[in-house]
Amino acid sequence: MVMGRFAGACNHLHFREIARLLPPHSLLVLNDTKVIPARLHGAKLSGGSVELLLTRFVEKGQDARGRSEVWEALAKNLGRSPQVELGFPGGVRAQLLERRDEGRVLLRFSGLGAIDLTSRLAEIGELPLPPYIEAARRRTTPPGGGEDDAAVDDRTRYQTVYARAPGAVAAPTAGLHFTPELLAQVTAAGHEIVGLTLHVGPGTFRPVKSEVASDHVMEEERYDVPEATARAVAGARAARRPVVAVGTTVVRALEGAARAGGGEVRGGPGATALFLRPGDTFQVVTDLITNFHLPRSTLLMLVAAFAGRDRVLAAYAQAIERGYRFYSYGDAMLITGQPAP
Repeated sequence: MVMGRFAGACNHLHFREIARLLPPHSLLVLNDTKVIPARLHGAKLSGGSVELLLTRFVEKGQDARGRSEVWEALAKNLGRSPQVELGFPGGVRAQLLERRDEGRVLLRFSGLGAIDLTSRLAEIGELPLPPYIEAARRRTTPPGGGEDDAAVDDRTRYQTVYARAPGAVAAPTAGLHFTPELLAQVTAAGHEIVGLTLHVGPGTFRPVKSEVASDHVMEEERYDVPEATARAVAGARAARRPVVAVGTTVVRALEGAARAGGGEVRGGPGATALFLRPGDTFQVVTDLITNFHLPRSTLLMLVAAFAGRDRVLAAYAQAIERGYRFYSYGDAMLITGQPAP
């Protein structure tokens, strides 16, 4: 779906046409984060299974067994004991350091050998697919167990083709529509492509339960804007060229960086808990490629802030009527600041 940000009817086209649908001389900004196999199944040394979803690396260090790392995680079946030790495949151990709210814990991992935990996850972890994808895969698992082709494909498909920096627990799904060929077509059409990194955390998808949206607290996410990207954004803004965010995560990184930099996107690492909702202004992003989002989500509120609540809800009504697919593997929309093609 292609809709004008400020006016005009929606048009229904194909994503393979994106190179010609972008405003002339666009600067396309991608999020190159890579989803890590952040789900771990292990056991308490005192007995009983446990499941973790690693959400954030905190620090590295040393202990009596050598290299160690501290991570924040969401834990299931951890029990209530203040002292918990966990074991995982490959000799990896974890010790409970702190309990936090909403099931979050702080853990120190050891037994990593000569490599970091992120590298070990390729052997011992699972890709944290959204629950609805996992449910669909369970329904298609062949009798007698084993993995079906679709489940194996998820390990590749649930990554953008330009994923580079490991650290996310969910894919920046607007980017899943791009292929190397499409990216080549975009540059051939006279557009510029740059990247940044924002490691998507679980808080992005936590529904808004507060009756007043402003009471909802966003979880902080880490980002890194390369100096080359910062220069490209500054140049595009100075020349009044469109800055096209591929996904809401890019919007949050750019707008968060601009607010931290007094209106200028500066290169370097940072963190943002920015919650954009109707009534907020956008300093950097002029156009947006995004998927279709669920009600009461911060993602839908960001889109409504960008293009206006009434316009977005009317577009969503058309999407539902025409059978557009929602969720991670769903269809895309381009919201453009220029008249829709």
